[in-house]
Amino acid sequence: MAQFLEALTRAISWRSILDIAIVTYVFYKAIVVIRGTRAEQLVKGLAVLLIATVVSRELELYAFNWMLNNLMTVGIVAIPIVFQPELRRGLETLGRGKIFTRTSQVYGDIDFDTMLAEIIKAVQVMVKKRIGALIILERETGLNEFIETGIAIDGLVSAELLINIFMPHSPLHDGALIIRGNRVMAAGCFLPLTENPNISKELGTRHRAALGISEQSDAVCIIVSEETGVVSLTQNGKLTRYLDDKTLKQLIINLCKPQAGTWSFWQWRSK
Repeated sequence: MAQFLEALTRAISWRSILDIAIVTYVFYKAIVVIRGTRAEQLVKGLAVLLIATVVSRELELYAFNWMLNNLMTVGIVAIPIVFQPELRRGLETLGRGKIFTRTSQVYGDIDFDTMLAEIIKAVQVMVKKRIGALIILERETGLNEFIETGIAIDGLVSAELLINIFMPHSPLHDGALIIRGNRVMAAGCFLPLTENPNISKELGTRHRAALGISEQSDAVCIIVSEETGVVSLTQNGKLTRYLDDKTLKQLIINLCKPQAGTWSFWQWRSK
């Protein structure tokens, strides 16, 4: 027994441990990325096919095994196409590592605090008057492709501007408003709807759009329900509902406020 343990100790080097740790972490992150999306069901289907292929080979079911092998071959080609949204999301997550961070270059502390105060003030009025709203705060992932679908504004964030944009019967109240730094870039923007099949049926288009854009980017989305006045926030494909002013403010600070001393690989942001 002692000899076996000694041989096992020699066989397991620090490189092997590191290798296993890296593979485990990659699998864990992959599960986190696809969890709650359409890809989750596809992965389960692929797992069933893989198990059936192994079982059919062991039981010598040659015709069935041949069919499954050909399906798996086609699947290897189809995976990049079917999983395109998840692959894009995963690569964007990788690209948002600390070495690539640009948050500190978007605005300074004073600009951020002023912008946040105006948003909270606007949300308070919207909740009181039951004005529906969808406000997107751009972070490190650029949202130019969605900004271009709306009406360009490029104005300083103010409570009055936000409220007037989302007033009922306003030409822009149905779309999303996108904020970059302390400026409203555009309003009436079209966003992708979430592909998550597990979200509540009571959630409307605003919530589904907020989840959709948060699945494809690191944007923070604030939603005010027109029917109930409930304030919600989405980030990274997750929805947090029933927020009061204090909680909403703290969440935005935690997610968006520039950190002191953060160095950026890029010193610019494309317009």
